This record gives sequence, structure tokens and C-alpha cells, in this order.
Amino acid sequence: MLAPSGEIPNNPRLPVLLHRGALPAGGDRAAAAEALFARHGWPPAWRDGIYRHHHYHPEAHEALAIAAGRVRVQLGGEGGPVLDLAAGDVVVLPAGTGHRNLGASPDLLVVGAYPPGQRVRTFGGRPGEREEAARTIPRTPDPPCDPATGAPYPVAD
Repeated sequence: MLAPSGEIPNNPRLPVLLHRGALPAGGDRAAAAEALFARHGWPPAWRDGIYRHHHYHPEAHEALAIAAGRVRVQLGGEGGPVLDLAAGDVVVLPAGTGHRNLGASPDLLVVGAYPPGQRVRTFGGRPGEREEAARTIPRTPDPPCDPATGAPYPVAD
């Protein structure tokens, strides 16, 4: 779990999950990511990149699969840990977890997915957001599973 950082609340109960090489090499990794997420009940939602500003989703858990390229991602707000992700990697961010792109290769392609029925709003530090997030993050249902493996999502009680 990541501690709160400035305007970024992070999630007090659920850890970030990192799966290196979760997608097979070669072929259409974006389609492979979509199939993997769908198989575990996380409908694929988009193909794009990662915003360069800190942001988070207070009412939705997010799975990010790196389908092509490389990206350096900072988690949890200013001073938070930095991950270097490459094609094939999957990272799962619990509701409230801040993240931003610190730099990427020109060919970066990310596939995003969320558990069904979750409201995907993007917060980035505007006035009043932190207070609203503090109320909504604890009410967000736990992920149904780890979208990369299908195993139960670990919870710290």
C-alpha cells in the first residue's frame, strides 16, 4: 500500500500489483491483453497511453497492460516509487492510486481495463477532490480478482 501524498490519497487497503512479462512475446499483445483481462472479468476499456500528470480514479480499480514500447511510471504522487514498464508487463492500480507517465518510448501502447460496473472518473488534485475521494475510495468494492492471473486480489485488513 502507498501512503497518501499531497493531493493523492492512494488506497489504504489494497496493494499495487506488478506482473512482469504477463503477456506473451510476439503477436498482437494488445489483443492478448484484452483477452486476458476479459477472461478474468475485467472488460477492456481503451487503448492509448498514460497521462503525464498525476491522476487517480477514486471509484475504479485500473489494470494497465503495456502492449508495446516502454514507459516510466511514478505511483502514489510526488516522491512515490517509479516503475520502468516494458511491453508484456501488467500493473494493477487500486482505486485512489496516483500515477503518471514520466517518459515513454514513441511506440507506447497501453491497454486499460476496469472491473464491471465501476464509475471511472479521473481526479488530479482540483479543489474538493481529495475530500470526495476520502469518502468514495472505501466504498469502492474490492476487485473481483487479479486481472492478470484470476487469483483472489490480496487485501490488507
